[in-house]
Amino acid sequence: MTTEAIAILDFGSQYAQLIVRRVREARAYCELVPWDAPHEQVERLNPRGFILSGGPASVYDEGAPTLPDYVLASGLPVLGICYGMQLLTHALGGQVAPAGEREYGPAELDVLRPASLLFAGLPSSITRGMKVWMSHGDRVEELPPGFTALASTTNSPIAAMGDQARQLYGLQFHPEVVHTPHGGEIIRNFLHHVCGLTGTWTPASFVEEAVARIGEQVGQGRVICALSGGVDSMVTATLVGQAVDDRLTCIFVDHGLLRLDEAERNLERFRRLGLNVVFVDASKRFLGRLKGVIDPEEKRRIIGEEFVRVFEEEAAKAACATELGHFAFLAQGTLYPDVIESAATASGAARIKTHHNVGGLPTDMQFKLVEPLRYLFKDEAREVGLELGLPEEVVYRQPFPGPALAIRIVGEVTEEKLEMLRAADAIVTGEIEQVGLERSELSREVWQYFAVLTPAMSVGVMGDERTYETTIAVRAVTSQDGMTADWARLPHDLLARIGGRIVNEVPGVNRVVYDITSKPPATIEWE
Repeated sequence: MTTEAIAILDFGSQYAQLIVRRVREARAYCELVPWDAPHEQVERLNPRGFILSGGPASVYDEGAPTLPDYVLASGLPVLGICYGMQLLTHALGGQVAPAGEREYGPAELDVLRPASLLFAGLPSSITRGMKVWMSHGDRVEELPPGFTALASTTNSPIAAMGDQARQLYGLQFHPEVVHTPHGGEIIRNFLHHVCGLTGTWTPASFVEEAVARIGEQVGQGRVICALSGGVDSMVTATLVGQAVDDRLTCIFVDHGLLRLDEAERNLERFRRLGLNVVFVDASKRFLGRLKGVIDPEEKRRIIGEEFVRVFEEEAAKAACATELGHFAFLAQGTLYPDVIESAATASGAARIKTHHNVGGLPTDMQFKLVEPLRYLFKDEAREVGLELGLPEEVVYRQPFPGPALAIRIVGEVTEEKLEMLRAADAIVTGEIEQVGLERSELSREVWQYFAVLTPAMSVGVMGDERTYETTIAVRAVTSQDGMTADWARLPHDLLARIGGRIVNEVPGVNRVVYDITSKPPATIEWE
């Protein structure tokens, strides 16, 4: 594990993942941990400091989340944000009370001590009236012993505080959101000037650490790698291959839910890259298991379980064929957003959806998991892919979910619906790639683009005849890491061509709509 890590304790903040993003952008490793997680879970990080997130509770409420004893006992630097600042105050003998006026939205901050380590290096022109983002109903009324007020706003006389001797700091505002323009600099100041980090967590250092960890975990064991053709699984396979060499076997499963000609394109890509991959056509068994299933969570669970069963069967065959012993490990390209969205924790974070490769795995699985990317965001996985020398066509391939078209068909999955969706999706993808959006500078922001088969039927007129047919939704979003996203402002003439072609070329469709919903409140996928 890196020697420059930060533990972020999550008290239920809607912005907690953004804190992770800002710390990672400063080239420091960090993990988001529930506030009530066992000390051992935090200790394994060997953190150089703590950040306490915001949260919806009041520190004086019965049953409110508390500050774990080990935080202050460690003697390490601490930065409390919003609820985290109030928690520090409450634990150290200060006073927190309801604010006379709730403060939600933009505010102007006056820095009282510009020489403080938190505000070091900020332009003097912004130390009065600095734009920050507030979201709180309580405030610090009385500082704990040893603390000094560092900044204030009209409604929060103590909007930042610090005890430089003990390296304890608090911010009432949220430096992690974009609405605090200089928030990233404030977080970097805490990491570099207070915690003493130097920003050594880079793609190259990650590769070195990941290969070492995989080697330590696997030992002389053999590994099956679930290979989909996307950047996550390709980076995983490359890292595991460097660690275990010929004790790795990659398996590509066609579950019958892929896009048009995708299995063939993937196999050709694997050949070009010199990968030795076992191909399994399991489309009939997956579609059989999904028959009659309409609940998206159940779809994900079934697909996750069936993948594992296929891997178990193929591992048994390979072990018998080579007589080199059984496969004890399964490597997969799980990312941090998969883990975050699949979890429901005591911190108050809700389960958004169960990712097939996290919550969808069967409890009696015979493999131990190898997940080197488990705490990386998508853009970080891409940086690692470039570091490993993977081609850009793989690194910047648009994300495609493991459950594939099953969660882009709202309702039951059937062969007929898959055929209709594949045809529509090929038109969406082809038209966008034809104009080169996926290769432009904007394309690094255009995260995904695809078609969705909705259950909506509508009346139409085609060839002077009345129709009552299916509605296709087109979805294209911009994003950096997939945790949040905005709908892509595609050119109108491009949307017109897509809509015209789908209605004319895909039988059974008479209406096309464009999804203009951001994440949140929506998710990127429809199911």
